[in-house]
Amino acid sequence: MTRILVISDMESPALWNATSFRQTHPIDLILSCGDLHASYLEYLVTMFSRPLYYVHGNHDLGKEPEGCICLDDDIIQTHGLRIAGLGGAFGLYEQEWLFDEKEMEKRIKKLRRKIRKQKGIDIFVSHAPCMGYGDLEDMMHQGFACFNDFLDQYHPTYMFYGHCHLEYGSFERVRHHPSGTTLINGYGYTIVEI
Repeated sequence: MTRILVISDMESPALWNATSFRQTHPIDLILSCGDLHASYLEYLVTMFSRPLYYVHGNHDLGKEPEGCICLDDDIIQTHGLRIAGLGGAFGLYEQEWLFDEKEMEKRIKKLRRKIRKQKGIDIFVSHAPCMGYGDLEDMMHQGFACFNDFLDQYHPTYMFYGHCHLEYGSFERVRHHPSGTTLINGYGYTIVEI
């Protein structure tokens, strides 16, 4: 069994006390779904002494976190899991880590060869949700329709995402996609056992 700490969007006071948290919540791996400061990720990878993989959120501009591994537009294999990542969010104006549907579809297309080489994926990590599953009605927090097609084609066991915060309303930590994928919003933090 692998215990994964999934994080996104908000720095959790519980995790800032990593020594205490580690004793009661042993973990094997950290996956960040974006919009967290580089210093926070650097602290977590140091204090937990576990690999930390991340995708970018729409507010992730500037320095990359040291000691952490970027998962954007890539697939890694760790703990017997194949994990793919596509960060960023939906947006119609030009800014780093904002994409329209066509731009995200192009990123998925580039990822397909790597997925074939790995013979599929077990986990998909993104910042934005799928359209209709955990997203919101306003344009800035809508999900990607192409993520639905992606899940229908590759059937990962899990999709971890963020972007839609608890405070925005209609928050559900866990949802189920028609593809069979379990969708988990990593806002703050949650632990998933696989």
